[in-house]
Formats: sequence, structure tokens, C-alpha cells
Amino acid sequence: MDLHRLISLSILAMTCLMLSASFATAADKINFVPAAGNGIQLPPGLTLGPCSAVDYDSEGRMYLFHRGKQPILCFGPDGRFLHSWGDKLIGQAHGLRVDQHDNIWVTDIGSHMVFQFNPRGKLLLAIGQPGKPGTGENQFNKPTDIAFGRHDEIYVSDGYGNSRVMKFAANGKYLGQWGEPGKGPGQFNLPHSIILDRQGRILVGDRENDRVQVFNSEGKLLEIWPGFAPYGMEFDSQGTLFVADGRANKVLQLNSAGKVANSWGRKGAGPGEFNLPHMLTADTAGNLFIAEIGGKRLQKLLRQK
Repeated sequence: MDLHRLISLSILAMTCLMLSASFATAADKINFVPAAGNGIQLPPGLTLGPCSAVDYDSEGRMYLFHRGKQPILCFGPDGRFLHSWGDKLIGQAHGLRVDQHDNIWVTDIGSHMVFQFNPRGKLLLAIGQPGKPGTGENQFNKPTDIAFGRHDEIYVSDGYGNSRVMKFAANGKYLGQWGEPGKGPGQFNLPHSIILDRQGRILVGDRENDRVQVFNSEGKLLEIWPGFAPYGMEFDSQGTLFVADGRANKVLQLNSAGKVANSWGRKGAGPGEFNLPHMLTADTAGNLFIAEIGGKRLQKLLRQK
């Protein structure tokens, strides 16, 4: 066997081992325990309303979206409150995501808008027509969540009033859409959450149909994962998918085939219990943070090594 062929086979074997390890990590059960607190310090005089979404940026700052005064709250890596914004703009909080450039995007089901901000809260982009729900290319009807493609394209699950996914360029230019009301393949009954996996596939949490539907970037249906109500979805840094099932009041870990590998919680107000877990995120250590609508709180689950 010549040297070049030996090197090629060695590289191939190493690649296979890396991929196998990656898939095994995504399928292995992960254990969590409730934390004593959520690790953040609220500003004086503020009481959280229903908490709808939470995410981190690359600097370790946390952004919490809730239905109350100071709707977008920013905390430092140490949990210290830094600043807030949105009182005169946000109608009703729903989804919040941070893109790869540390811009903060939110969906507002009160005003039927999608907003983009910088980390200081400066408004950079607004998509939609304020207070005017509709089915047009520049309209939403209670949009629920946002996801980002590899080339900064934006996917919006549009959501409570419409049953579709909309695609936009980074500057907000309309690029296309797919979906319609129904229970069949590719149809939606409240597309409530949306996220992209490492392969660039678009996972849509089809909430009232109790399933996740998986599409390519042009809206071609690839897979359907039934059996739970995907209110919120998030990947950790290892590529493991977690789901907030608001109907079951649980947090789920899914494997690469969309099957439930582990779950935590039940309905209640105690540590590790949930009252309508809505959306969630993971920090760099793999801990989970869950925003609760009914519980009006942010809860932290500590990852066990």
C-alpha cells in the first residue's frame, strides 16, 4: 500500500470516529438537577411577568424576554443586571434569539412584528407592519420565533394567525415562504418554534400537531418527529437538541432521530417542576435555562458531569 493511500485511509477512519462520537454524544442521556437559583439579579422594583424566551450572546450576556415592564432584560456573565429596553415598542413578548453577530431578534405577537437590536438595545431592523396582521410578504400574524441560516438568512415561524414559515435576507428582503393550515405533511397547526441544525436543516415546532417537522432551506419536507408539543427548541454546544414541552410541563432531550432520550419535570412550582415551560437556552457549560409563562420565572437546570 503506498503512502498516499495509507494517509487517505487514516484520515477517513479518523473522520468516521469523530462522526460516530458526535452522534453518540447527541444520543447519550444527559442528567440535570435543579439549581438553587437562576443566577441573575433583577433590577430593584422589577417583578417578572410571564417569561417567554431567553438566549445568550458570544460574550456570555443573557437576554430575557418577559411580559411586563422592561420587557428585554440584559444580564452580564456574572448575572448582574446591565440594562433593559422595549417598554415603548414591544406589544407582547414571545420569541428571542441572538444571531452569530450578537444581534438580538425578537418576535412581538402584540404588534405582529419582528425586531432586530444591537446588544445595547438600539433598533436596527423592523420587519412587518405595526398593528396590521396579514398574509402579505411584509406582514405577520403573531409571529412566534426566529432562526438564522449560514448566510445570515432569517426564518420566521408565523405562527398563531398564519400557518407558515417565512424566509428573509439579512436586510429584511422577502425571499419566500411555505406551509398552510392542516395536519398533513408540510402543513402546520401553530408553528411555534424554529431552529437550524448543524446540517442546515430547518426544524419547525408544529405545536398543536404535536410534532417537529424537518425541512431543507427551500421548504422541502425531510422528516417528521411526532409525540410531543415543541413549544421551544434549543441545541447545546455539542449539538444535543432540547425541547420545552409546554403541554406536558417537561423539558425533553431528543436524539438525532427525533426520539425522546430523556426528560425532566412535571407540573408544579417547585425546583425542577414547570408551569408552561415556553422557550429555553443553554450556556457554554451546558446548563439549561427555561423561561416559564405560567410560572413567571426563569429556571436553571445544572448539567451533571
